[in-house]
Amino acid sequence: MTNILQVENVSKTFTNHKALDDVSLEVPEGKVYGLLGPNGAGKTTLIRIINHITAPDSGRVLFDGHQLTAADIVNIGYLPEERGLYKKMKVGDQAVFFARLKGLSKADATRALKQWFERLEISSWWDKKVEELSKGMAQKVQFIVTVLHNPKLLIFDEPFSGFDPINANVLKHEILKLRDEGATVIFSTHNMASVEELCDNITLINKSHNILTGPVSELRRRFSNNCYEIGFEGNAKELIAKIQPCVRTIEPMATDRDGISHVRFSLNSQDDLRNLLGVANAEVMLRTFNPLLPSMDEIFIRTVENSNHSTPTPPEL
Repeated sequence: MTNILQVENVSKTFTNHKALDDVSLEVPEGKVYGLLGPNGAGKTTLIRIINHITAPDSGRVLFDGHQLTAADIVNIGYLPEERGLYKKMKVGDQAVFFARLKGLSKADATRALKQWFERLEISSWWDKKVEELSKGMAQKVQFIVTVLHNPKLLIFDEPFSGFDPINANVLKHEILKLRDEGATVIFSTHNMASVEELCDNITLINKSHNILTGPVSELRRRFSNNCYEIGFEGNAKELIAKIQPCVRTIEPMATDRDGISHVRFSLNSQDDLRNLLGVANAEVMLRTFNPLLPSMDEIFIRTVENSNHSTPTPPEL
């Protein structure tokens, strides 16, 4: 898989504060990549380095196979957490102004903007002043300006801040559509539910270090601790007695309205799973089997807390 962005051993210090310490990561082309971490972890510094706003003290950033330069910024769209629109300008005039800064002609910018305004249902705001917009409406305008020139790499920092659930879902749909059309997205947020919905891969930064990297699906499996739940018809007590030797822990659950009983358990290793299922299948009628995967919120908290009480080691997956 081709990487559109590679961060290699990047460090950055401001006065006496080390914002990034030997951070490396690889962003695969055509994916949504979550850049996560607590406040002050170093995420914003890394985003500014990628956008050529500031330079690393050491290490390097490769973009599309070559060392990142100022000329590459035209191929990057950046929506910062701190929004910036000129309040006294008309919405349409300002959007055209920003689009022309990205290299579009006035005619091309106006045509593309009109299409996007209609797509996000804000056409009626074209001739209104920015100061009349709600926070969410202003964010829609800035989202459009960020993606309008079809950059190869899009960076969204807390893009759903200020949005109601309906408009947040509209924006999520557009982000996934941009990915499916070939764009790569770096997505920074504290909302772990959005990470599970959108992100293919993540990097978690804490105290200036990369402490966890990998595909979301694999990370959730890795942190599951071999926990599962089965649903069955039959004698629960007899089943528990039979599978007890196969499991590390076991938790009987209630019987649901359809008469299906449920048991949760954890195994010492995945090698024990086939044996357990064979024993269970001989004892009861199995109806459901599900791995119990932790949420990204649980993984975030557990990893950061462990990191705060240990010496950082290179992330693996």
